[in-house]
Amino acid sequence: MTSAPTKRESTSPDRIRGIQRRTLAVLSSAQIVGGVGVAVGLALSSVVVDELSGSTVISGFAGTATVLGAALLALPIAKAAGRGGRRAGLALAYVAALVGCAISVAAITIGNWPLLLGGLVLVGGGSAGNLAARYSATDLSPQGHAGRHLSLVVWAATFGSVAGPNLAKPADQIGMNVGLVEKAGPFAFAALAFALALIVVVAGLRPDPLKLARRLDGTHATTAKHERAVRDAWRTLRVTPMARRALVMIAVSHTAMVSVMSMTPVKLHHDGSTLDIIGLVISLHIAGMYVLSPVVGWLADKAGKIPVLILGMALLLSAAVLAGTAGHHVWQVTMALVILGLGWSCGLVAGSALVTESVPIERRPAVQGLSDLLMNVCGATGTIVAGAIVGGLSYGFLGLVVGIMVAAAGLWLLITWRRQPA
Repeated sequence: MTSAPTKRESTSPDRIRGIQRRTLAVLSSAQIVGGVGVAVGLALSSVVVDELSGSTVISGFAGTATVLGAALLALPIAKAAGRGGRRAGLALAYVAALVGCAISVAAITIGNWPLLLGGLVLVGGGSAGNLAARYSATDLSPQGHAGRHLSLVVWAATFGSVAGPNLAKPADQIGMNVGLVEKAGPFAFAALAFALALIVVVAGLRPDPLKLARRLDGTHATTAKHERAVRDAWRTLRVTPMARRALVMIAVSHTAMVSVMSMTPVKLHHDGSTLDIIGLVISLHIAGMYVLSPVVGWLADKAGKIPVLILGMALLLSAAVLAGTAGHHVWQVTMALVILGLGWSCGLVAGSALVTESVPIERRPAVQGLSDLLMNVCGATGTIVAGAIVGGLSYGFLGLVVGIMVAAAGLWLLITWRRQPA
């Protein structure tokens, strides 16, 4: 007699709004501590590889390894989410990152840069988890609110990500005090951060937002094989122009950002900047990525996703020009990195919201996973090319190459949108 009213109450609009608020709080908490883990390693990885290998070109592979790891884990995370819900996917991401940090500590201890690169691949799981969390925020979003809800979770990463690079030096000192070798401490600290993010997700993400959204929509968990899921995602993109445009813009934004960002610590290091200065520049860059994301999300919902994507391309182009002409002026490099982060925010938030709103819920995990796979493969390729360009030519030439890529992508988006606005 009482089972039906209970079920109706559990799926009432007020109840769903309450669950969504809890979901956003849990995801934001995980983003804060997970962002610390990602950013602490990010600040030092290229410098450590540069010192261990003695090669600027090889140092570029540090960023490549992390981005490649995020790419390789994107589809397994999406598959785990498709079968077991968002909690299962995020847990996989943070476990991988934790293991990667442990391997990185061992590699630095024995001075083995190839092993360090291997560990950084798994550390990429932290980035993959933080990226996947943004999609988890949209499963229960009301129509027209995906951009805002997604951006709130992206914004939460500000706290950990900005603080992370500045924690590298004290974490290094603490590590040496407890017996770790120099520069191993930050990676041990990152492991603790990922462990905490794992606990927050596993304990707090209940009920699972994707499972609940599917129940409300009358759909079921995806049980298709990996290959079929990827084919379904590609098929969905072929018949969904808006999702396709969004995916391209996400990939271009991420490629431009990681290409310039990954080589900036090396440039500053070679120019004589201290670890404190490098950490400050990266912190300001990450602030540019995250601090204004709620504004970007609101603007995407109100003004439209495509206009915000075009704005993102304009900002990325400006950043490439500033970075390419900075010379030895640290202030100009810093300004370029802040604008670079803001352009990335426009591309990621507006593009991700557009992907989510353009595909049906039963296909979302697969399409979202494919989106993260492609953006990170493109980003990894960009870091390889960036390392080669900076090592063989110059940091300024890297700015020129990135600027041309971004300008071409923005022009393509504008033309195709005008021709087929729907």
